[in-house]
Amino acid sequence: MIAAHDTPSSIVAKAATTTIPIVFAGGGDPVKLGLVASLNRPGGNVTGVTFVVALLGAKQLGLLHELQPGAVRVGVLVDANFALTQSFVSDVQAAALSIGKQIEVLEAATGRDIDTAFARLAQNPIDALLLGPSPMLDNRRVQVVTLATYHRLSAIYFSRDLAEAGGLMSYGTNVRDAYRQAGVYTGRILKGEKPADLPVQAPTKYVLVLNLKTGKALGLEVPPTLLARADEVIE
Repeated sequence: MIAAHDTPSSIVAKAATTTIPIVFAGGGDPVKLGLVASLNRPGGNVTGVTFVVALLGAKQLGLLHELQPGAVRVGVLVDANFALTQSFVSDVQAAALSIGKQIEVLEAATGRDIDTAFARLAQNPIDALLLGPSPMLDNRRVQVVTLATYHRLSAIYFSRDLAEAGGLMSYGTNVRDAYRQAGVYTGRILKGEKPADLPVQAPTKYVLVLNLKTGKALGLEVPPTLLARADEVIE
């Protein structure tokens, strides 16, 4: 069988075989991506776990607005090579129109590109930052968080790992739990169950993490209503 650890590898594996069982863990919509026929009835040789990080852009933008209502120009830093970037940006742009935000898309494909994207802010400043989902950007979390803090940007991230690294705020699913569940499915299939009979697992809870230490460094006061809804507060 094949265990695919992200959306791009899942798509490649699906294209390669219709008989070998595949278990995926990814952040996109597996139905729209053509991985399964439906969440409840995958219907083929593929099943797995979706943590839908690419579908949370509108919600993340709303939380950023709640934190800093006066932020008009919002930069959206995305991985130019990530399969889910285009749909993520489209969702954020649509949400921005409804709350009067202007979106500045900043693309990066490497660590050097991240430096270049932030350097552009000297000529074209933004008020806040939203980080698009991407394994590359997650791996570069210290670089991204350090630059966002240096430019004194209110920022929201897709993973708790980035808030732990010093990011101001994160909102997303428990990715570690998703990978654990994918491991459970892998074991069940190796014991004889079929992917077609195992519904795709979706998150039941989204986690909001606030880093008050970073907020203090940026001179921000977190609204009590937002603080009360936080699942975790880093002080």
